[in-house]
Amino acid sequence: KGLAERGVRRFVVAGGETSGAVMAALQVSALRIGEKIDPGVPATVSIGTEPLALALKSGNFGTPDFLTKAFGAMPGNRP
Repeated sequence: KGLAERGVRRFVVAGGETSGAVMAALQVSALRIGEKIDPGVPATVSIGTEPLALALKSGNFGTPDFLTKAFGAMPGNRP
């Protein structure tokens, strides 16, 4: 939440429970689904006045280079 308050608009989150906690902390209630990063893991953008780019994955999804691919697939393409 502190990162978003400081202007960060792109998040890659690993872990199902962690992803849920991040969504709750950022008060994200709906996502627009974007392109596939890896099987079962799309890039998403929150729906709201200040959209956030999010890549949310459980521990069972994603290839070893997932983090690199996730940041490349997300809108904004800047950290």
